[in-house]
Amino acid sequence: MKISILLPYKENFSPEYAGAVSIFIKDTLKHSKYKKNTIVYGNTIKKKKFNNNYVNLDYEKSLIKSSSKSYILEFLKEEKKFNSNIIEFHNRPSYLKYLIKLNYTKKVLYFHNDPLEMNGSKLVKDRTFLISNLDKIIFNSDWSKARFIKDLPETLKSSSKLFVIKQSIDTKKINLKKKRKIIAFVGKLNSAKGYDIFGNSVLPILDKYNDWSSIVIGDEPREKIIFKHPRLKILGFQTHNNVLKYLEKSSIAVVCSRWNEPFGRSSLEAASRGCAVLISDRGGLKETITDGIIVKKVDANNFSKNIKKLILNKKLLKNYQKNSLKNFYLTNRFASNKIDNYRSEFLLNENLVSKIDKIKILHITNLNERHNGRLFYNTGRRINNGLIKLNHKVLTLSDRDLLSNYRSLRDVTGSKRLNKTFIETVKNFRPDLILLGHADSIKKESLLIIKKQFPTIKIAQWFLDRMDNQWKNNKLRFLDKIDLMDYSFCTTDPKTLKFNKKFKISFIPNPVDPSLDDLNVYKNKNAKFDLFFAMSHGVHRGVLKKGKFDERENIINYLIKKNPHLKFNIFGMNNIQPIWGDDFKKNLFNSKIALNLSQGKPLKYYSSDRIAQLMGNGITTLIDKNTKIDHFFSNKEAVFYNSLNDLNLKLNRMLKKDHLRNKIAKNGKIKYHKKYNSTIVADFIISKTFNINKEFPW
Repeated sequence: MKISILLPYKENFSPEYAGAVSIFIKDTLKHSKYKKNTIVYGNTIKKKKFNNNYVNLDYEKSLIKSSSKSYILEFLKEEKKFNSNIIEFHNRPSYLKYLIKLNYTKKVLYFHNDPLEMNGSKLVKDRTFLISNLDKIIFNSDWSKARFIKDLPETLKSSSKLFVIKQSIDTKKINLKKKRKIIAFVGKLNSAKGYDIFGNSVLPILDKYNDWSSIVIGDEPREKIIFKHPRLKILGFQTHNNVLKYLEKSSIAVVCSRWNEPFGRSSLEAASRGCAVLISDRGGLKETITDGIIVKKVDANNFSKNIKKLILNKKLLKNYQKNSLKNFYLTNRFASNKIDNYRSEFLLNENLVSKIDKIKILHITNLNERHNGRLFYNTGRRINNGLIKLNHKVLTLSDRDLLSNYRSLRDVTGSKRLNKTFIETVKNFRPDLILLGHADSIKKESLLIIKKQFPTIKIAQWFLDRMDNQWKNNKLRFLDKIDLMDYSFCTTDPKTLKFNKKFKISFIPNPVDPSLDDLNVYKNKNAKFDLFFAMSHGVHRGVLKKGKFDERENIINYLIKKNPHLKFNIFGMNNIQPIWGDDFKKNLFNSKIALNLSQGKPLKYYSSDRIAQLMGNGITTLIDKNTKIDHFFSNKEAVFYNSLNDLNLKLNRMLKKDHLRNKIAKNGKIKYHKKYNSTIVADFIISKTFNINKEFPW
């Protein structure tokens, strides 16, 4: 496991002037089991660095290129050398547009500030893009996460990619008896941090209680708020270690921010050092302490009253100090373990794919068991065979068969029981991947339950039907649950269908399977028919539908009219019923040439799964060139036509040249089974879903 951590531009990874991000990374990294294989990248101006696992990104400044862009481009150069498994980048969602090209690595974004105030996450479309293209998004508080999911669709709000890991600090044994009567303020000396509120609240306290003093740690060159008192010491910027030493001595710490702090490190550190902490009711500050005083109305008078209450009630003061230590849990080891847990999940998922005998898959698709073998030769079975041949443990739910069996008066469609069965199956089987194939009856609500209970399970879908303008309902089916998918696959070029780029969608060819597509039609020297073509009015119907017309009939009737001398083997039209199963294969074997013709206008890469049954069984296949399937097969492996007239000419030419026709059929079968078989297609689905970088023929 190699990990790259990218700091925000100008974040000092140095004890001389460290920010909250650097401190968090430094502190959690020292407890990580992956620390030896982790490199921190930044642009630190200070000479002294926190540790040796650091690379400074030096770059040449340019008038035409922003320093931030130059910084990230310099990181990309270093990353190509290091070739990490995980890139964790902090507080800069805008960096993703540069990192997205590194498709071989996991990407994790940490938010330390309000996401709605940062470039790259302000808009809903920005945050949707982040969820779609990141593997994890980490927030430093529940408040920050709530800000991020504001106005997002419910499905994205519950994404398993969204995770909270709060800031942390190492604890230390504190002797409360050695506490001094000191009131501390740590932070920028500006109005956003409420320094003016602190000054106006503490000065009356110092005037009234001569045995109490106050220290202020921090600076602010841009805003001058000045308070003076003999017992008010302004210490300026201090190293982190010195800050903690001062807090160990202090009895009370005040964090009176006006702005909504996403988390608030000052109160966290004060609580870890046994201070009685007063905080504003702002942002994520309440998440930094377990015990303390939360001031609802943020003004000097209210803070002064509460400080006075602690001074006058020594028992109350001691209880807050004692409980702050007793109940403190946000340690660096606690946070580091959370970070390492998701890193280990990534590593486990990669190992699951490389050790293919370990992965468990729940494949939900229609295996047509209720049709008594008529639809045995289907793509769901082919893909299932491919998964098994890869040595995965595969459990299959035939969703439509179960729906049919589950129908009752209380559950008319059977959907309620099917989804209950699905959830229970996941709980019992605990798959690494849920693969859906046209499983429309698996509800979004069921997937959300799985996502919430088992966030590490991957979910993917494959889809065969055409999805252009004539078949809009199919596109809606495909998109219905796509925001819950880790990856989606279709047998059409996704760019042609103009999907939103935020979705991960890839083309898959219709697979062949050697156990199903086992004919060598080209070896039959005594074929009775010249041209084979079979279609249907719906595979589940199984018979012709009265009054239904298919435009493909015009093409077939044109060929019949043009070629009265030829013997046509046509099914699914002209009152000839469609054929299925072994009848299909027998009639295919008794034909010389087959026509691969799908419904509608030619669409890039789209074909019904009939193409696998034709070419996979070794028959010379006629294909419309406008489908662009010639990107995968040459003229030596299939016959491509570009018009009706061209189709007719090539049909007759191929029938006259037996040797050439059979050679094309043989070449087509060999190529299809070699490059587009069920095992390769199944491997592609697994590799894409688990983000494994492998080469495939398409």
